[in-house]
Amino acid sequence: MKRIYVVGTADTKGEELAFLADAVAAAGGVVARVDIGTRGATVPVDVAASEIAAHHPDGAGVVLGTNDRGTAVAAMGIAFTRFIQSRDDVAGVIGIGGGGGTSIVTAGMRALPLGLPKIMVSTLASGDTAPYVDVSDIIMMPSVTDMAGLNRLSRVVLHNAAQAISGMAARPAPSAVGEAALGLTMFGVTTPCVTTIVDRLRTDYDCMVFHATGTGGRSMEKLVDSGLLAGVIDITTTEVCDLLFGGVLPATEDRFRAIARTKLPYVGSVGALDMVNFWAPPTIPERYRGRLFYEHNPNVTLMRTTADECRRIGEWIGGRLAACEGPIRFLIPEKGASALDIEGGAFFDAEADAALFEAIERAIKPTKNRTVTRLPLHINDPAFAKAAAEAFLDIAKT
Repeated sequence: MKRIYVVGTADTKGEELAFLADAVAAAGGVVARVDIGTRGATVPVDVAASEIAAHHPDGAGVVLGTNDRGTAVAAMGIAFTRFIQSRDDVAGVIGIGGGGGTSIVTAGMRALPLGLPKIMVSTLASGDTAPYVDVSDIIMMPSVTDMAGLNRLSRVVLHNAAQAISGMAARPAPSAVGEAALGLTMFGVTTPCVTTIVDRLRTDYDCMVFHATGTGGRSMEKLVDSGLLAGVIDITTTEVCDLLFGGVLPATEDRFRAIARTKLPYVGSVGALDMVNFWAPPTIPERYRGRLFYEHNPNVTLMRTTADECRRIGEWIGGRLAACEGPIRFLIPEKGASALDIEGGAFFDAEADAALFEAIERAIKPTKNRTVTRLPLHINDPAFAKAAAEAFLDIAKT
């Protein structure tokens, strides 16, 4: 039987945890009360903190055997993540917490599949929630008042949260039917290419386009790891530039590793590798003063990558893709990598492009299953988009 896991620190938030669990049960949910506190529970629970702590790879002692609160919270986050991932009866998860509790519960939520209901009632929900949500689908619900005992407002907030999680768990979204899903990456400067690919493939695939702003690439690769995509057409790999050179829209070190882990069919290219993203000009690091910039809008400034930087980018991407054993097709548009990198354009630099292309070819270590193809086209040329679509269809059949 699937259960709704109601999670909180039963040592400091016991009254609220009990009220929320009762409200979920009253709404028809089958409840599992989970304690993630580091001291004794003040209310009855179904899963004790000691059971959660035992899931830490170094044992319960590193979670419950320390007087350092920060260390205990970090360790409990690891333990709760491993615990909730081990369960096969989760209909949904709802948590309550302040700073520590929110950190612990959302760590576990982020490890769960996309689409599984997740609600976090938190004192931090009206601030910067990016560290807690990241690229997951956690719903952050402000508690409004602090969690220091029930009051007339907190009872309403918790009641509403209970109704929400119960409704989502009782009426899950129907399973996807129809075309398999395909992930694509796009930036404004590669939009013509990607929209042409989507137009070509939309009858065969449910095309999901991700804006390559750091979170876009991570979201796509989370779907890859979750088994929700049948393949990837990664035209716009620009997030690597920001990772390597301090831009504001970076990938993480895990970029491309989901492709290696899953061996999904993958078509990649060099979209927008001619640029690093910064905010308004005053925010640009001093070390880059005097470089070639382009004002995308008053709040976004683009910096042209040099030949040396392009060489490093190509080596980084090629090295990651060289670790992939699934079908890989990497396409190089010899006449430019973005709408700005075109003859006569603001970022056209044949020397930098040549360094990029040569580094990728060398580092990717081509094999029969992993190839690099140069095309005498610009990335936004319709013929390039057609070649990318056909390359994917070719490897998707194998």
